Amino acid sequence: MLSPHEFATLMLVKDAPDQIADREELDALLERQLVAMEQLASGALLPCVTQDGDSLLRTFARIH
Repeated sequence: MLSPHEFATLMLVKDAPDQIADREELDALLERQLVAMEQLASGALLPCVTQDGDSLLRTFARIH
């Protein structure tokens, strides 16, 4: 089960990945494989929602 902070971070990664700073919740999402780190051509790392993370967000959207 995700905490409210983890869920909010997952939504933020989907909608504004460039706004994510070092967040403790990001580690939990990486561990659960809901988020992955993508390396850009510039060498910077940017978090992105995985297929499982996207599925979780779509399921939650249907419930509410």
